[in-house]
Amino acid sequence: MTRLTVNNEAVQYLMAPDTPLLWALRDASNLTGAKYGCGSGSCGACTVHVDGRAVRSCRVPLSSVEGTFVTTIEGLSRERSHPVQLALIADNVPQCGFCIPGIVMAAALLKRDPSPSEDAIGATITNICRCGIYPRLAEAILRAGRAMRGEETIPAGPRPGIDPADAARLVPALDAGARR
Repeated sequence: MTRLTVNNEAVQYLMAPDTPLLWALRDASNLTGAKYGCGSGSCGACTVHVDGRAVRSCRVPLSSVEGTFVTTIEGLSRERSHPVQLALIADNVPQCGFCIPGIVMAAALLKRDPSPSEDAIGATITNICRCGIYPRLAEAILRAGRAMRGEETIPAGPRPGIDPADAARLVPALDAGARR
């Protein structure tokens, strides 16, 4: 039994101690923002924060995070209002979106260095993106840093999800003879 805090909520996992943190988060907590990509920690799709450090959760056994504070993309900002999220959206960085939660979580370097160089960004964000977003990604992270320093305002992106009223429109009921 492993106890930790996930997105500011105390959690007790009744899973084997060698279960990767990724599977505890996805399967037991239904926090599916962290993705399974490679299983070896190479791609970064599973990146979450453990006590403020970006880690590849597919390689972290539950037993090693006992008593820690874990933040997933869902806990970072469900409304997509974090400066990194806003900058990525404003600069049209996401394409398929599979890698984006891990990249956002890897961009924690901005907490330690709000003015990173492009070289520092490249050295820190080693996540793999099959869509090839890297040139736009570096600029978006620099933009997020400017926003975090108060030098730039990034407009809010679209709200997550779709209001059911906007997803479908009710039409007048068809009479029984017109239905087939």
